[in-house]
Amino acid sequence: MKKQLTFVFTILVFAASAQKGKWVSLFDGKTTNGWHNWKKTTVSGWHVMDGVLMTHGGSGDIVTDKEYENFELEFDFKAAPKGNSGVIYKVIERDDLKSTYESGPEYQVIDDKNYPSEIKDVQKTAANYDIQPANDLTIVKPAGQWNKGKIIVNGSHVEHWLNGKKVVEYEYGTEDWMRSVAKSKFANWEYAKPHAKGKIALQDHGDSVSFRNIKIKEL
Repeated sequence: MKKQLTFVFTILVFAASAQKGKWVSLFDGKTTNGWHNWKKTTVSGWHVMDGVLMTHGGSGDIVTDKEYENFELEFDFKAAPKGNSGVIYKVIERDDLKSTYESGPEYQVIDDKNYPSEIKDVQKTAANYDIQPANDLTIVKPAGQWNKGKIIVNGSHVEHWLNGKKVVEYEYGTEDWMRSVAKSKFANWEYAKPHAKGKIALQDHGDSVSFRNIKIKEL
């Protein structure tokens, strides 16, 4: 029996390691398999239409079933005019937390030009939300058009990419990072406690938003 358990464990470890370094789709273009609404077991309110995963708002965030530590995540996103959303990573799904963004950094998705209230640079597209702005917003395609995002997390090193250009780079959990967090809205939240891994969330901020071509490569 012990030998059998050892063999099964070895197979599982091999399978997990075999996945690393290979691109895996997080959205098959047809279903919401692999996702669930925040702190629920199924997906409701998010729809798949013509290979696009979308919400019209009011559906709540969805998160991956799986947690991720070191990874490269690619996705296409399209914000609606005047819309707001985001891709949040290192998300902890815990009963005492009220939202996905209480625990994890956010790659901002928003209509920079026409959002109905004034926004700061740290709240604009591809920013590390409320911490660090994107260094080039001239490459953002306007609301209603597709943009390509990428997030790389490798140990403490994090990068945000937008339409093929690196626009944010930081070291997660360092003293500099903690000082920046202390000046932000996250200072007294779970966000301020660095953690190695978490789920990936697509944010429903109450507006229409669309995603497609979502894939991940574990590092």
